[in-house]
Amino acid sequence: MTNAFRCLAQAPLQHDALSVPDRPPRLHRVFERYDPPLYFTTFNTHRRRKLLANASVQNELLRFAQEGQLRGIGIGRYVIMPDHIHLFVRGNLDFSLKQWVRMMKRALSKTILAAPPHWQQGFFDHLIRHSESYAAKWEYVRQNPVRARLVTRSDEWPWQGEIVRLEA
Repeated sequence: MTNAFRCLAQAPLQHDALSVPDRPPRLHRVFERYDPPLYFTTFNTHRRRKLLANASVQNELLRFAQEGQLRGIGIGRYVIMPDHIHLFVRGNLDFSLKQWVRMMKRALSKTILAAPPHWQQGFFDHLIRHSESYAAKWEYVRQNPVRARLVTRSDEWPWQGEIVRLEA
């Protein structure tokens, strides 16, 4: 099933309206390009313990992101708060967000000195559908340290960045 979906997603349909009966002539344009989904994802520490906003967690996130790029997974903008992480991620067509978050939590746990459990079960995700939605979500995420009164301006927060540029 994955290969059939991959084929549909990566290649434009080669049919024209004359060769396929009862098909509107412009429908092939819908399938000319398919971008894998872009997710806004948040996951929290267990009991909202303040374990995350530090250099070792950020370095591990960057390392994990670099490994993911080799597998077609890109982390875009992110903010590491003391007790949760917001980020944007896009994977290839085989991408499983649930499995990826589980792997990321496991990788980040290696840098956390406190005793486990480190993570709240599950995570929050939102499928980004429009560039306006991406911009609105990023503005919310970017201002999170200010709303939490950790800094006065969002650009002062050291535990944020953009690893790869992702478009909605």
